[in-house]
Amino acid sequence: MVLHITDREADAAARKLAAARKVSLSEAVRAACVEAIEADTRKQPLHERLADIHARIKAKAATGLKADKAFFDAEYGE
Repeated sequence: MVLHITDREADAAARKLAAARKVSLSEAVRAACVEAIEADTRKQPLHERLADIHARIKAKAATGLKADKAFFDAEYGE
């Protein structure tokens, strides 16, 4: 797989990061991308980050089983 970077500033930044971290260019680019994605994700409001989880929970069929109140009360020290 090839990633061709033609922008000189991007190339220089990748090389500088690789040198500073003593890693390959591939690792530097991968790390920078992962860190940028994580930073973007942290900027999203919590309700947006949890929307997928909420949708998966809502999509599950109810089991029809009753929750064990005594168990949960014991877990919470009640």
